[in-house]
Parts: sequence; structure tokens; C-alpha cells
Amino acid sequence: MLGRLSGAGLRRLRSAIAGAGPVASAFGSGGKAFGTSALAASTNSHDVFNTHRDAPDNNRETEFDFTPANYKIANEIISRYPPNYKQSAVIPLLDLAQQQYGGWLPLAALNRVAAVLDMPEIRVYEVATFYTMFNRSKVGRYHVMVCGTTPCMLQGSREVSKAISDHLGIGVGSTTKDGLFTLGEMECMGCCVNAPMIAVADYSNGVEGFSYNYYEDLTPADAIRIVDMLKRGEKPKLGSQYRSKAEPVGAVQSGKWVGYESVGETTLAGKPSGPYCRDLDAVVLEEAKK
Repeated sequence: MLGRLSGAGLRRLRSAIAGAGPVASAFGSGGKAFGTSALAASTNSHDVFNTHRDAPDNNRETEFDFTPANYKIANEIISRYPPNYKQSAVIPLLDLAQQQYGGWLPLAALNRVAAVLDMPEIRVYEVATFYTMFNRSKVGRYHVMVCGTTPCMLQGSREVSKAISDHLGIGVGSTTKDGLFTLGEMECMGCCVNAPMIAVADYSNGVEGFSYNYYEDLTPADAIRIVDMLKRGEKPKLGSQYRSKAEPVGAVQSGKWVGYESVGETTLAGKPSGPYCRDLDAVVLEEAKK
């Protein structure tokens, strides 16, 4: 990234890293919304930096430990691996810690996972900063992630992201003033046939109440409606907003849902439309006559 910057752009980046630019504003506190950061979007995470920076609630003096109930879960996870390979449990244990801590991982949580697994702390840091599923700074109650991979992008994910951003008044990598929503971007969620889509993680109720839901076949208006329903404490329809499964009965086109009445109904139970292979039996008979 730095190699593509020069002149004023590089100076602005250096200024931001030093604490005088828009990147630094992403660390706002005191109830203010985090600032929009181009760096956050470019790293496919709401986190601006992958380096630890001490904060009042995130330093070596703060404490974290699993609850007794979550220690039972942790021990069950560890038991899946041979004793000499228990470090393989680092990803699920980090996920468990993140769910317990409200959606992000302070330094103390990383260190606790390292202690539980008898592994060097730096090895845990390496994992936590590599995978964008782990948040190293606070997120809102709802972490709204827009899929940015090619199928969703072709079907309108950029328009969906912009609609949510404009509606909430935040950019990618930012959190609303009330702490309710964080807007992020995520790569392929595996529902390309129902593109575009978002995933919403709800960390408000700890491990037992944690949810991670998909909302698919979204128009920009659908995305705003889902966000508003979540804000009111309601439960939006999960999965596709227009079909019961991934059958080809329509698609989002130019920001609107177009049903099969307009595009033509096609199913695997019907006759294929072609092109067809030539009649091989006739070809064999013709060759036999020669």
C-alpha cells in the first residue's frame, strides 16, 4: 500500500499515523462516533492498525479471565486435540473470548488464551491480527458486515454498503454514536447464489446469546429495513428476503428484486434449454454404414 502512495498522499498517511489525521480519529472515545478510515476498509476489518496501542481499557494492567461456564466450553474444545497439539485450539478459544468480551479482544484476553494453551503470547497475537474475524478494538452491539467479493459486488453490494453508511451516518470501520452498530466489510460469505448479502454478529448477550446471522438477496432498501428492525429490537427474516432457498426464481438487478415473472422461471426439474449434444447413436450408425 505504501508503495502506491507518494507526495501529499504519503504525507497525509504519516500525519494520520502520528495522530493528526482521519485515521487517528478512528480511536475516538467519550461517546463520539469513530471516524471513517480508508485504512480500515483496505484491511477488510474495522480495525485501523494491527499493532497494539495502550488504552485505558486495553493494556497490560487490565484483566480478563474466562467465566466458569466458558472454561467448561474451553476445556471441551481443547479435549478435541491431542495433548501435545492443544495449541491448535487457539482460534476457537479466541472466538470464545471475543464472544464473552462483547465482540472484541483486549490484550488481556489474548494473554489469557496463551496461558490456557501454554503457548507464547506472540503466537496468539499473530493469529488474532491475521484473521479479520477477530476484532482488536471495540465494536457496536451489532457488527454489520457487507460482503465485498466479486459476485456480491456485481449484484450491488457497494450500493448496499453505501445505503447503510448513509443511513447510519458512519463509514466502513466506524461505530455509531450510540454504540449500537459497527459497519464492516467481509470477504466471501459463501452465499454467492443469493448475492448481495450481509452478516450481522450480535455480541450483546455473551456466549450463550451470541448470534451470527445471514441476510441475503438484499436491495439497498432491504438493508436499511433490516438495520432499523434490529435497532427496534425486532428480528428480521433470516436468509434470502425473497425466496425460501437458492432456487433460480429471480435476482437483485439494479437495486431491485426482479422475480421469475420478468426473467423467466427455470428449475432443475424442467427441460434444459440447451445447447444440446448431437445424437451420438445416429453418428455411430452413420459411421457403421461407411
